[in-house]
Amino acid sequence: MAVPGSSDKMLKKAQGFSSDQVFLDLEDAVAPVAKPAARTAVVQALNHGDWSGKTRVVRVNDADTEWAHEDVLQVVRGAGANLDCIMLPKVERVAHIHWLDVLLTQIERELGLPVGGIGIEAQIEGPAGLSEIDAIAAATSRTEALIFGPGDFMAAMKMPALTIGAPGASGFDPFDTVLMTIAMTARKYGLQAIDGPFALIRDLDGYRASAERAAAYGYDGKWVLHPGQIDTANDVFAPTQAIYDKAEMIIDAYDYYSSAAGGGLGAVMLGDEMIDEASRKLALVTAERGRLIDMPRTTRFDPPNS
Repeated sequence: MAVPGSSDKMLKKAQGFSSDQVFLDLEDAVAPVAKPAARTAVVQALNHGDWSGKTRVVRVNDADTEWAHEDVLQVVRGAGANLDCIMLPKVERVAHIHWLDVLLTQIERELGLPVGGIGIEAQIEGPAGLSEIDAIAAATSRTEALIFGPGDFMAAMKMPALTIGAPGASGFDPFDTVLMTIAMTARKYGLQAIDGPFALIRDLDGYRASAERAAAYGYDGKWVLHPGQIDTANDVFAPTQAIYDKAEMIIDAYDYYSSAAGGGLGAVMLGDEMIDEASRKLALVTAERGRLIDMPRTTRFDPPNS
């Protein structure tokens, strides 16, 4: 969930929301004149707020701005022990990641924090960043996620649209290639793929459609700009009970039938569906998501004649 770093009200309220991650924003959600005060407010919120169960992230200003260096210095020096990641927006070249990696290492050593303990989330928001995405993803072991930033990407591509995350009713989706490229790169390097915001905060059907599109590409989650979007995001990216049960059933059934006790079979029927090793891999993706949120199982696989 995006939380403006200049809003004391939102910094307090966000602690009670059911989002998996919060990022306290020093970039687009904060006016230039408010940025110095927002740094102080973010440090206070990290040190004294209750962020239990949430990944704590600060989005700094992009590396080419006059604010970025001081953002990192003040936030990490002030609250590095209570910070999980720095989100770097508008990553247009691999040098941006190298800069942040080196700076974080210097501050961690200065403070006696574990070197490499603060992760990086890289936001891809333009064609230059997309063209260097492999190098960006591989630049440092700190990187944990690649994030699609649709608003700036739409502007950079001169798309005829006015709403962030909603490219317009043109009959096709101009984000297809971008979403797939980010997802493929994230999987190649073992990173999370996160979709960006949908600005029509009261259009929950539109938000759901945008989230379902990202989920179909294998994304791990999507930003929310308003607490009203949280339940929809959690619903889209978590498996239903029936789907989770089926995934676990496939895994158990294939493990049994491929074992010596089950006949050492490589392909078998489970109900009306043929399953094999590829089925097990697909099922494991869904099962791992269900296990991550401690979903219970309501069905079990019973081996024949057991």
